[in-house]
Amino acid sequence: MSDFLQYLVAGLAVGCGFALLASGLVAVHRVTHVVNFAQGMFAVVAGLTAGSLLSAGLPHGAAELLAVLVAGAVGLLVGLIATGKPGTSPQSALIVTLGVGFVAYAVEIMIWGDNPRSHPGLRGSVQIADAYVQKQSFLVIGVTAVVFTLLGLFFTRTYLGKAFTACASNPYAARAVGIDVTRMGLIAFALGGMLGGAAGVLLTPLLPISYNSDVLLITSGFAAAILGGLTRPGLALVGALILGVAESMVAGYLDASYQTVVALLLMLAIMIWQASQRTSLTEEAAR
Repeated sequence: MSDFLQYLVAGLAVGCGFALLASGLVAVHRVTHVVNFAQGMFAVVAGLTAGSLLSAGLPHGAAELLAVLVAGAVGLLVGLIATGKPGTSPQSALIVTLGVGFVAYAVEIMIWGDNPRSHPGLRGSVQIADAYVQKQSFLVIGVTAVVFTLLGLFFTRTYLGKAFTACASNPYAARAVGIDVTRMGLIAFALGGMLGGAAGVLLTPLLPISYNSDVLLITSGFAAAILGGLTRPGLALVGALILGVAESMVAGYLDASYQTVVALLLMLAIMIWQASQRTSLTEEAAR
């Protein structure tokens, strides 16, 4: 029972990290219809940057916040490269984000090397029944809850959030009322970078990362995001929590090497289910 509780809380914490990544994917896709496959890279950059800043003597809080801002700046740069040129199609921009991710490998290796790195997070553990759970796990869960609450308020209560929604619903009508769709897309990339960066600084104390950790992160984040069709952060959170717990249980009771398989199987199952739902709706409409 103690092992189960440890795996459960650890899975929820990792799932929250996946949810932050997924929300970044959703934010970009809602505005630009681009699937940003560089999203995992933002988490890697922020995690490694936070570790370097902490090693240089910056206190906790300041180091993590600065790392998240660095990830946001990188996100803005990716947005400029991928969508800055007017008329760029979402398919072309998707390929650009893949290319940027590969270029980032070389930059990250030059700066941080190719060995996995970590940095200390919230120290200590909490006893639940007979299980000892790291305090960092509860920090990840708490921060994610706050971030998703703020995202909900952002999309429903602010002008910028409503402009995001307008661009996603009908970009032509958004332009007609004076909304700069290209600028909104760049802001979405910056927001995606910060959300990915938040995931990176929160997860690095739990999961050491290296230059190629973005593969697992983007796979898991995308698997969670497609549950909501890349448009609904709430469903992405649900998918991420399910995925995080499933991966944690598989790693704990079977083998950690099967974690990526779990994400891919979940992604495939969701896509098949969504395809069947669309087919059913099409058949009903034809009757």
